[in-house]
Amino acid sequence: MNAIGIDLGGTRIKGVLVSSGGKALHQLNRPTLDQAQTSSEDTAWMMSIKAMVDEFKAMAGDGGLCVGISAPGLPDGFNQAIAFMPGRLQGLEKFKWGEYLGTTTWVLNDGVAALVAECKLGAGKGKQNVVMITLGTGVGGAILINGKPYQGSFQKAGHIGHMVIDDEGDADVTGMPGSLEECIGNVTIEKRTGGKFTSTAALLEAMRNGDNFAREVWMKSVRQLAIGVASVTNILSPEVIVIGGGITVAGDDLFKPLAEYLAQYEWRAGGNAVEIVRATFGEFAGATGAALYALDRKQESK
Repeated sequence: MNAIGIDLGGTRIKGVLVSSGGKALHQLNRPTLDQAQTSSEDTAWMMSIKAMVDEFKAMAGDGGLCVGISAPGLPDGFNQAIAFMPGRLQGLEKFKWGEYLGTTTWVLNDGVAALVAECKLGAGKGKQNVVMITLGTGVGGAILINGKPYQGSFQKAGHIGHMVIDDEGDADVTGMPGSLEECIGNVTIEKRTGGKFTSTAALLEAMRNGDNFAREVWMKSVRQLAIGVASVTNILSPEVIVIGGGITVAGDDLFKPLAEYLAQYEWRAGGNAVEIVRATFGEFAGATGAALYALDRKQESK
């Protein structure tokens, strides 16, 4: 049995056709066109996803296919739709994808989808208790407990970016003061540098060229990340923390000081330290994880 995975992002829609063994058979990548106008009630990205699914169905022959949708926001209790996603992708909230696509479909948060991909086939493979943290425009996350994604009673578990690091800091999008997202997310780089830098990439380039101010800002952000990671280990005690997202291109400039700070902050009872690993999946992590999640749910429903 094959599955289709779709990752609906703010700028791109990625799709993958996955075999029952997790092998990617075909991939598609198209612009989201969030604000584009159409002649029907459907948004441009809804129509693009339907066209993508139909294309995959034609490739696979539509024999027993199921679909997984990875999207920002919080899914409902049955993983049939995104229940809460204020501010963008108008029309996404409460949209019933299964009815629209004419195929059995499950919907999950994009951070959870990326975790599923990593734990099935990537950096967390073979582990039972894993946390994933994604560092990009914002800071996301997801949790695996006893081999299964944990979404919580209200489907918002894993939003690690909204934990408080500085109680006197500015409020983030959820209203939390001084959150981890505020400390290291690319969304706040201009604020954190007094307007000197507009991206984390520019900050890192300046640091590598000897800019002491850039180094000070970056090291503070990594130290705050380490405090957040250490807090996660105290609460969930995972075997592995997988770190992904665009900011991980910093490489050793991220992971080396993070390890040094963790040696200072992590409670290592009995000498046990969490393993920090870099995510192995790239831009198709969400789509792949959504497809694998759909395969699991399809098997459970039999």
